[in-house]
Amino acid sequence: MGDVPWRGDAISLVEAFRRGDRSPAEELQATYEAIDKSNLNAFCFLDRDKALAAARVADVSLPFGGVPLGVKELERHTGWPDTDASLVFKDRIATTTDTMLQRAKRAGAVLVGQTTSSEFGGVNVTRTLLHGATQNPWQHGRTPGGSSGGSAAAVAGGLVTIATGGDGGGSIRIPAGFTGLVGLKATYGRIPRGPGAQHGNLTTVVGCLSRSVRDTARWFDVCNGHEGNDSLSLPRVEGWEAGLGSVPTRGLRAAVVSNWGSAVVSPAMWTVLEESAMHLIEITGMRRVDGVDTSLPRLGAAWSITGMAALAFELRDHWPACADMLTPEMRYGLQRAGSLYGTEARGKFESRRVELSRRMTEIFDAVDVVITASNPDVAFNAEGPLPDTFGGVVAGAGNNGVLTFPANIHGNPGISIPAGTVDGLPVGLQVMSRHFAEPLLLELALAFERSRPWPLVAPHR
Repeated sequence: MGDVPWRGDAISLVEAFRRGDRSPAEELQATYEAIDKSNLNAFCFLDRDKALAAARVADVSLPFGGVPLGVKELERHTGWPDTDASLVFKDRIATTTDTMLQRAKRAGAVLVGQTTSSEFGGVNVTRTLLHGATQNPWQHGRTPGGSSGGSAAAVAGGLVTIATGGDGGGSIRIPAGFTGLVGLKATYGRIPRGPGAQHGNLTTVVGCLSRSVRDTARWFDVCNGHEGNDSLSLPRVEGWEAGLGSVPTRGLRAAVVSNWGSAVVSPAMWTVLEESAMHLIEITGMRRVDGVDTSLPRLGAAWSITGMAALAFELRDHWPACADMLTPEMRYGLQRAGSLYGTEARGKFESRRVELSRRMTEIFDAVDVVITASNPDVAFNAEGPLPDTFGGVVAGAGNNGVLTFPANIHGNPGISIPAGTVDGLPVGLQVMSRHFAEPLLLELALAFERSRPWPLVAPHR
């Protein structure tokens, strides 16, 4: 229907543009009308005039020609708000445009505006003092996760077909898992950050939240490749979308792990995910390998403290006077980091990173993929706080994110694949492999998608 945003994936929307069934300007108008009516709180800034001008002249022969794109609030675009989702920087305006957005625009994408994020991307619930709480389109009152929660809500909620995301501790995979989307956290450096982005504790990558595997593959076709402003970005790799369906999987060894990173996973969720994992193994010709030691060093505190140290520097001219302007999680983290971070803490983090890399190398010598959960339970309360109980099992608030951040610290890729529902809410199957193995992860996700198609938009909004 022309009066509502496209319900398929981004590639099918481009195909509709090329057939003349729909125009980019019509699609953008439908998108803005839907955003205006939405109660998801998925967008916090809209660039209507510039977007409409771009839509009117969109070249639909390009990979994303005319496709409305949601942009995560933490990414920078010249002239847009540069708030980091915090009241502290509510009046700051960006003076640069991130490389990923430059490439997306060259590929024809029409930038709709900013999607809501958690403050400084520091927690997996999208609720800030600046913009309030973002809702999960599968069930109002539940979170879409964070920090890319607004992007996930916008895509799963039928507002846009694709949106950008960033993952420094699970912030693509977590919301993808909570909202039934594809979320690929790539090898560190696959898509450049910046200009101006700091490396920090070397965990953050950027990418997208999408409705289909092929959309994610096309996104990486467009956006990957080295750029001088990010000295750690990787060389360009061609053929992401064209290679789908051709990556060998038969005979690969798969570990199916419920307690990855010492996590506690809801028993009801794991029942669904273990069956999904076995289905994936069967349809791809992999073989399950049991008895592999998949234990990892505990790194949650070190990851958090080093991240907070970087934030403390950014807030150096404002802290502690700004304490009441921060969300509780950020305020607590900064207070804790101030007393804990120092040369000893930094040294311990680096030694633990070395130990984690040693363990991950040993694991991926024994198996080719690790299959686990994207989240420890289904989506929790949109207003928070972070839960401490998962499917009836008490594990503490530190259990949130434990499944995802090992891949951030090691730098290897992981993908969240929609794998069904529990109590009417999506659950995500997380599959990880060695560095540079994104084509394999996309291949596995494609096999699952073809055998068990998932809803492209939430059935209840």
